[in-house]
Amino acid sequence: MNSVFYMDAVITPHRSLGKKGFVALITALTVINCITAVVFVMMGAAPVPVFLGLDLLAVVFAFNASFRSAERHERVQVTAEEVRVYAEWRGSKEVLWRSPTAFTGVILNGEAEDEDDLRLRLSGKEIAVARTLSRPERAEFAKALDRAIWRARRGTVV
Repeated sequence: MNSVFYMDAVITPHRSLGKKGFVALITALTVINCITAVVFVMMGAAPVPVFLGLDLLAVVFAFNASFRSAERHERVQVTAEEVRVYAEWRGSKEVLWRSPTAFTGVILNGEAEDEDDLRLRLSGKEIAVARTLSRPERAEFAKALDRAIWRARRGTVV
């Protein structure tokens, strides 16, 4: 399909800790745990190093799960024919939403003071999009998405 994209946005979850920061954190935790383990072994509490090691493993597994979830991207595409939302992860693509552009609405609800809910709507069906964006980013994305749908309906390219 050779349609013009009025929007082709990839939404990636933000992670404040990069790989180098992760290595530094795990190194610091390992050093602290080793020092603590030596102190406890000298006091006669030999089982404590085992629990310190399990604690360190739990932190590593938690961060690895976080890094894996950061690999999942959301793609929102708007053409004159349809609005599509995909979940992309490790080379695979899953269609989450597909609707005709002419009948798709953009709704931004700010029910809670600290959260805006951005949704696409078609005939009573809805899907939340851009959930990983911050509140101001989500509001800005809603405006851009609404403009893209408006331009796609009219066939104007900017």
